[in-house]
Amino acid sequence: MADPVSNGIRHIGLTGGIGSGKSTVSALLVAHGATLVDTDAIAHSLTTPGGPAMPALRQRFGDDVADASGALDRARMRSLVFADPDAKRALEGILHPMIGAEAQRQAAAAHGVVVFDVPLLSAASHWRAACQRILVVDCSTETQVQRVMARSGWPGEQVRRVIAQQATREQRRALADAVLFNDGLSRDALAAEVAQLWACWIGPATG
Repeated sequence: MADPVSNGIRHIGLTGGIGSGKSTVSALLVAHGATLVDTDAIAHSLTTPGGPAMPALRQRFGDDVADASGALDRARMRSLVFADPDAKRALEGILHPMIGAEAQRQAAAAHGVVVFDVPLLSAASHWRAACQRILVVDCSTETQVQRVMARSGWPGEQVRRVIAQQATREQRRALADAVLFNDGLSRDALAAEVAQLWACWIGPATG
């Protein structure tokens, strides 16, 4: 495979709305040899029982944001964030610096191409500046709703509220160096799109 560093492409930012298929695309990129830095997974690890973010979250929002195990009660926090923009800013103010530090640590330890899976990439200039390419996974809002309802059991109204809290499709696409339109694609078809993009940006696999 071509040397991604000599090509000038070491960091790829990956983003997309809930239910877009971003996780599938990230897995396909990993299969091509990329190292994945998943900011959602980092956030989850920070808010497990005894997680480093929990003391600050409990201090800011109260002990009832933790469930019986001591982990973040995500349903309760989601309700707080939906109801109060200040709560959303406070949550991000606590988590984002911790997520950024851990993401940098993971990227520094990686070799070759690093894919940063960042749902909020469109709202974070420092993530955009850190990446040589931005890949957006896009699909229709109705497809998002149907996928999330199927996998999570959420009612459609709740899914639409989450979508409304995220960047718009237009905002994400405006940042993209490439857009994968994942509406009605089979996994094989999506894999072919990812392979073509990898060959264009990084170089064809050899061996």
